[in-house]
Amino acid sequence: MVLGSTSRYRRELLERLRIPFDVTAPEVDETPLTGESPKNLARRLALAKARAVANLHPEAVVIGSDQVADLAGQPLGKPGDHPRAVQQLRQMRGQTVVFQTALAVVCLATGFEAMDLAEVRVVFRDLSDAEIEAYLQAEKPYDCAGSAKSEGLGIALLESIDNDDPTALIGLPLIRTARLLRQAGVKLL
Repeated sequence: MVLGSTSRYRRELLERLRIPFDVTAPEVDETPLTGESPKNLARRLALAKARAVANLHPEAVVIGSDQVADLAGQPLGKPGDHPRAVQQLRQMRGQTVVFQTALAVVCLATGFEAMDLAEVRVVFRDLSDAEIEAYLQAEKPYDCAGSAKSEGLGIALLESIDNDDPTALIGLPLIRTARLLRQAGVKLL
């Protein structure tokens, strides 16, 4: 099994399933297409990542995943730096953001290919600029879509989280991942 991702968060989540796996960085252009919705962007990138890595490991079951924060139809990716993170959190304060976490499992040897999508609705508190700054200084979540880590101090930024797969917001929906892996023939227990 191979995880097609450079995300340490996805790697840590997949380790919970206690199945040996390798990690390969997918070479995929993550630029959104003109007019592409956040949901479609996440789906396209998850499948592109899984296929790209499957081409390098044709015998392996490959997992690809991507997460895009959807603020009123506008995609918010990883901020990359402090000023962009401030801008994102200011945009999201008092708003509902839907985190679109797409998942693809591909195995070229068997012809298996399947996808799924977990939507996580997150309501952000009406954050002050001081709260935003304090949070960013404490956690520096510049590698996270939407500039917040719910598994850490970022939980204090939120009013509510609504989803059916508690790991989806962190970046890999494990309930869906386990389902697709079983369909691909991977024994989990």
